[in-house]
Amino acid sequence: MCVAAIAWQAHPRWRLVVAGNRDEFHDRPAAPLTRWQDGSGIVAGRDLRAGGTWLGVTTEPRLALVTNFRVEGYPQPDRLSRGGLITGWLTGAPLPDIAAMNPFNLLLADAASARVVTNWPEPAEMELVPGVHGLSNGPFAAPWPKTRALCTALEDWLAKDCEDFTPLFAALADRRPLPGPGPEQRLSSVFIDDPHYGTRCSTVLALDRGGSGLERLAINLQHTRIP
Repeated sequence: MCVAAIAWQAHPRWRLVVAGNRDEFHDRPAAPLTRWQDGSGIVAGRDLRAGGTWLGVTTEPRLALVTNFRVEGYPQPDRLSRGGLITGWLTGAPLPDIAAMNPFNLLLADAASARVVTNWPEPAEMELVPGVHGLSNGPFAAPWPKTRALCTALEDWLAKDCEDFTPLFAALADRRPLPGPGPEQRLSSVFIDDPHYGTRCSTVLALDRGGSGLERLAINLQHTRIP
């Protein structure tokens, strides 16, 4: 499970702001955020089991972020890794047959546009309008309480014209269980604190309207890896 709040064209300075948590089993091997040394130009963490990532950026700039869509009976281990959707988009490859993959939500953004792609219950694509949007492990159009809470924190941050990302990291660290439709209580908080499965890292990315490349973007790309 993962959760992210996304501000697209919602502020005079910031073209795109993303604040998100990656949730995973703690024993799944992963490498921290870095510039990949493979000529791809990708800056991301890396899933050392399947080779992809959950969130990455490149110099164009391009950004991609994937969350699993929680459906009974999935994931099925014989299907392609959803982390490959990120590396493919960032390197300019076309999307694969997404209907044949395990359920997911996918954010794809560049300097001109942002959209959410899903393959559940059937393949669909939605252009983001200016504003703050949430992405987690359920339907994009019906965000869970944890997703709405993180979106509210991002809206408050934007309203204060803040350049300090500390309040966003504080929102990402919120361990309070949230009632309402969504996952069970142990998974209902923005930050999942569990000895076997939980939040592995928190990331805040902010691209201002004058930044056209990763050299400027990287200044505003901050990441905290949870042991």
